[in-house]
Amino acid sequence: MQTHPSFPLVEEIINSFAPELSEDLMAYRNHVCRVLNFYLALSGQTAPAPAILIAAAFHDLGIWTHRTFDYLPPSLDLAKEYLASHGLTALETEVCAIITEHHKLLSYQGPFLPSVEIFRQADLVDLSLGAIRFGLPFSFVQSVRVTFPNAGFHRLLTRLAVRQFVQSPLRPLPMVHW
Repeated sequence: MQTHPSFPLVEEIINSFAPELSEDLMAYRNHVCRVLNFYLALSGQTAPAPAILIAAAFHDLGIWTHRTFDYLPPSLDLAKEYLASHGLTALETEVCAIITEHHKLLSYQGPFLPSVEIFRQADLVDLSLGAIRFGLPFSFVQSVRVTFPNAGFHRLLTRLAVRQFVQSPLRPLPMVHW
């Protein structure tokens, strides 16, 4: 397994939101790149399809653009706007499924099964800091984490989760579903 050092389309999309991401730009970029590396390793692919790249770039972006921990709806809206403005509406159903289901607690069963489920797993590898690896070697996870340092991403998520719990204790993780 090799670590892929860059994903130009992802860089282009994320950089277009630099003002909104502000000091968290590197944290989010590195999270997305870690997820994509885990996706490639889990899928056995050598390069991600455009739908995967676009979904990855937008999957958590609503946290910053809409300043909310209930970020799936705004992330979906941003992805749809991007797809429409770039003549890529044929990818919308798959991109939206990936974004909507990436925090599903149970395995995904539905349209675009391989891409959605593998992306869900890849995001969980990163979210769990490699404690959950779906068979990926620990050494590979560590190599990806060294190449793309955390840069405060998990600290930010913890801070947002605590704030969400205080504000809405009955909905502490609004993006998670069965």
